[in-house]
Amino acid sequence: MTLIRTEAAGKQGELSLQEVIAKYTDVSPFAIIKSDVIRRGIVYSERALKAVDKTKHQYQQRVLIGSNGAEDSVVPVSLTLRDGSSIIIGPVPSAKNPYLIDLVDGKPFLLDHGEPIEEVEYWYQPDFYKQTTSSGTPMWQVASARPQRMDIDPNSHCYFWDKGRGCKFCNINANSTKSKKERNIAVMLKAQDIYETVKEALKQPGAFTNLKMSSGSILSGPELLDDEVDMYIEMLQAAGANFRTGKFPSTIVASAFSEKQLARLYEQTGLTTYTSDIEVLNEEKFAWICPGKHQDVGYREWKRRIIAAVDIFGRGNVSTGTVGGVEMAQPHGFLDEDEALKAVLEEAEDFVRQGVSVVHCVWVPIPGSAFHRQTPPSLEYYVRLAKGLRDLRRQYNLNVDMDNYRRCGNHSDTDLDRVH
Repeated sequence: MTLIRTEAAGKQGELSLQEVIAKYTDVSPFAIIKSDVIRRGIVYSERALKAVDKTKHQYQQRVLIGSNGAEDSVVPVSLTLRDGSSIIIGPVPSAKNPYLIDLVDGKPFLLDHGEPIEEVEYWYQPDFYKQTTSSGTPMWQVASARPQRMDIDPNSHCYFWDKGRGCKFCNINANSTKSKKERNIAVMLKAQDIYETVKEALKQPGAFTNLKMSSGSILSGPELLDDEVDMYIEMLQAAGANFRTGKFPSTIVASAFSEKQLARLYEQTGLTTYTSDIEVLNEEKFAWICPGKHQDVGYREWKRRIIAAVDIFGRGNVSTGTVGGVEMAQPHGFLDEDEALKAVLEEAEDFVRQGVSVVHCVWVPIPGSAFHRQTPPSLEYYVRLAKGLRDLRRQYNLNVDMDNYRRCGNHSDTDLDRVH
């Protein structure tokens, strides 16, 4: 039985976790808890940190966005709930009202103001984490592992950040600078290291159902983004050399490529699915929050390219992600949650009806981002958003297996797709 807190909500007029769960009986309580934990952040007790077993738990990882501490830190990478879904979050130093991870009867639990909420597990590390490549690179620096997905992020520098044009919710360049200095992790991976790491990872039966690659945007080349496409082709071919078939279960989370670029990716690699994050489902807010993307590509063209990818990869094999709630950032975001939700879901429907799944992650105002002092909207907003996106996929009979709880785990709305 799920244990939940009984305290009133932190902000005036906001519903508590218990009240939200009671109000939305058609939404899994695990999805609601997940959204609230990411929204509010976590901290670990000393007892919880001592329970980390360095021989079996993940405590270090190559990350694009967020933070994973210093090289000698022993902090769990992320958490799994009892239903098998993930809470992808590390400690958030700036969190104002975080959940506590502590031990209850010897088991890790989420606690809120001293009350147990839900049991969690630390992520287990795959076998390849203990190996190094022929160049001497630790394989955990080449690929990280979600419970059933291998993550490879070949390039951790985003060129939209140059001249101060990075997305305001993101800290990718601040994070890569810190990682290179404190953790000696290369900004750009080598194709041979990727080949060797994937080869080793595949020796562990049943460990992975999908391979994901993601990168900061690379704007250079004869055509805008050509060099980014070339990088993905090289890295995907290196990974794909480990498979007997031409295509293998894979996705990239990348910039919005032209049809010519998308065709090259599809024809020259084993790539099967494609994601390009629109980030903000509103042209006006997008222009303010993602100035580099808007100036160099533009909201309407970014959207058009994502939809055009359906003709290449197929309906249900293309998705776009949003940073849920960032549309309410101030001073230029929506002021009213109902107004924001209406605008977001109307735009999401335009994607979904054309074969593009829309998924959201919960906005975390992370250190190193321009929005690090902002406050996300209420828990109820995230529940309504998750439910709204799930309902749109049902309405248009759109499958989102490419981004479900096993192949990603970052989206409470796709967690809901498990229950029909």
